[in-house]
Amino acid sequence: MAPFGPTLAVPGPCRGKRVTHSGNVTEVSSSAQRDRDLSGRPRNARARDGLGRPLPRGEEGYAPTEDAPDLPPEIVIEQAQQLLDDGRPFHAHEVLEAAWKSCPDGERDLWQGLAQLAVGLTHVLRGNPKGAAAVLIRGRDHIAGYVGAPPYRIDIAGLTVWANTVIEDPSQALVKLQLGQLPEPGIREHCGP
Repeated sequence: MAPFGPTLAVPGPCRGKRVTHSGNVTEVSSSAQRDRDLSGRPRNARARDGLGRPLPRGEEGYAPTEDAPDLPPEIVIEQAQQLLDDGRPFHAHEVLEAAWKSCPDGERDLWQGLAQLAVGLTHVLRGNPKGAAAVLIRGRDHIAGYVGAPPYRIDIAGLTVWANTVIEDPSQALVKLQLGQLPEPGIREHCGP
């Protein structure tokens, strides 16, 4: 039976073995190769669950999100918000990260901060309050410079309030989300009723 969860390659005398998070050591065949993208970079091609965790090979889930650089900001925001609405903040983060990698210099903090907020929500949903707070603080601080003149109708003030609410008590954020006491973050400003 294959171990579940991520594995780590073991260097040195244990080469050819992998250690699971539970500490079990398993043999890896010499023919095992890492998944790689077209440019040869390591890329995990396994399907992922809704929170971005790789699933065991052969299980159905969501395909890894491909980088789609140079999408117009309106499309990036629309795609990221849809992914957030679908309960897939890790995948929203990947869309926002692609924008961050290809945006003009003056917008790097904006896109980086938005990606970090999505990662923070991922940590909340994975039950990692400490990680959530740490990433949300960085995300909130990155978008802070845009609060006076939010580009693309992004709700910087609302996202900041949302992040601060989670940061204030990250250990209760998941429960509050499940009970509807903490809304999911919305990227866009609400216009009208």
